[in-house]
Amino acid sequence: MKSKSMWSFKLSTAALVLIPAAVGINYLGKLFADLLKLPLWVDSIGTVLSSMLAGPIVGALSGIVNNVVYGFTTSPVSFVYAITSAVIGLIAGIMAYKGWISNAGKAIVLGLVVGFIAAIVSTPLNIMFWEGTTGNVWGDALFATMLAKDMPLWLASFADSVVVDVPDKVVTVLLSFLIFKGLPKNVKNMYDNTGEIERL
Repeated sequence: MKSKSMWSFKLSTAALVLIPAAVGINYLGKLFADLLKLPLWVDSIGTVLSSMLAGPIVGALSGIVNNVVYGFTTSPVSFVYAITSAVIGLIAGIMAYKGWISNAGKAIVLGLVVGFIAAIVSTPLNIMFWEGTTGNVWGDALFATMLAKDMPLWLASFADSVVVDVPDKVVTVLLSFLIFKGLPKNVKNMYDNTGEIERL
């Protein structure tokens, strides 16, 4: 039987349920990180997990909906970062489809790729809205140091994003991978990892 395209998409009941569930998981991750004062955000676990389960389109939609919810409930600036969240969902979904969640080592590589791409996408947004900073203590300290050494703003801002996004996304993808691997087979079998319900 020929494999379906990763871009196949059907707005099934399972996909509709998965998107708000992903948003809830993201919110819990963010709350957990805030409560423990972690130097990471851990607010994309649901987005990445939905990508692993149902493909890049559902992952991207989960990321966008997540930021729209944040935009209405926490900060309007979250609307802008929906771009970053959508890209995270797309990249995680594409790489998961290509086999990059078959083991923990590959999941780490996936996390590194997602982290670097998230930093690339977020850097111009950080410059436009936050003068280049991320709001993370470690990243912003590096940003200030680089500016003090007369380095370009875009480079300092990108470095700020990288030192936060890369570790954050590696942890996020590993946690998502562990959750994915731990899910019952009947849950995973509801999806064919391309966003459609599997037909028996």
